[in-house]
Amino acid sequence: MKGKKNSSAKGEKWYWNWFTRHLYMAVAAAGIVVLLLFWILNIITRHNQEFEVPSFMGQSVAQAQQMADPYSFRLEVTDSVHIPRMEPGAIYRQNPAAGSKVKKNRRILLTINAKSPKMVKMPSVTGYSLRQAQSDLASAQLKVGRLIYEPDLATNNVLGQLYKGKPIEPGTEIPTESVIDLKVGQNEADSVTFVPNLLGKPYSIIKDYLIDNSLNLGKVYFDATVVDLQDSLSAFAYRQEPFKADGDTTVWLGTPIDVYFSLDKTLIPADEPAEEEER
Repeated sequence: MKGKKNSSAKGEKWYWNWFTRHLYMAVAAAGIVVLLLFWILNIITRHNQEFEVPSFMGQSVAQAQQMADPYSFRLEVTDSVHIPRMEPGAIYRQNPAAGSKVKKNRRILLTINAKSPKMVKMPSVTGYSLRQAQSDLASAQLKVGRLIYEPDLATNNVLGQLYKGKPIEPGTEIPTESVIDLKVGQNEADSVTFVPNLLGKPYSIIKDYLIDNSLNLGKVYFDATVVDLQDSLSAFAYRQEPFKADGDTTVWLGTPIDVYFSLDKTLIPADEPAEEEER
């Protein structure tokens, strides 16, 4: 009987040693699989790995590619304009803007400077809303210039279109990126707008941002950090007049807003981070 009990105890002890050893191995294997899955998922999503988009303004596409390679950014030329003061082939605009935080492999859309201007036909935007006129002009690769408000029943209804200060007929051929001033209506009962906060936003979008708020860009000031066209396109607003005060400052439609720009981001108030475009 004693021998039988010892044999049974040994068998039971062996079984539990075998079971425990395999249980530990299974737990360890499961742990390794979980860690491996987290590691793979982290690589796929690049969790928390974001990089600041450099400024490619004024660079050739080849130079920009060298700057983009360390971040695996994908550069794509999607459009061209003609800027007389820029070198042909130089990058004029980029999206996302310089300073934006994006992940690796992000596609960066580039607009380069063409050797000669393309000609487009002036669309008819008279009678349209300001928003629709903006869209139609942008589709024709034209820019909204100054908003000239005149008394009318409908606020922001386009009353006339001007090129170089004179009325322009629909169908007239003009260079792309030409500036079109708009005469727009202003109803007395709807004649004020809120002053938007421009601080931290890049120069390249300020004009359109103000037009969206029925305002004009006034005087533009660049500090000593901005020395050429490339710098001006990359600069950020650090001061504006009138200044937005808690979102409740109102001014007349068409009011010019003076803006100060710099490449020194430390001038931007701490609670006004540099603008990041939609990712």
